[in-house]
Amino acid sequence: MCQIIVNPDRPFEVALKQFSRSVQNGGILAEARRRRHYETPQARQKRKAEAQRRRQKRSRF
Repeated sequence: MCQIIVNPDRPFEVALKQFSRSVQNGGILAEARRRRHYETPQARQKRKAEAQRRRQKRSRF
């Protein structure tokens, strides 16, 4: 859960930008997009295996 402390002296746009940044860094939107549709266990395994391959390929160099 993302939480920011709003300073009454600062404009609303600054608080909104700070909140958006914290949501982005927390991965909340990515998680919501991923959970939008049901993913079968087989598809989940395939996605995780592919991500693992990409990570290993990137770390070789």
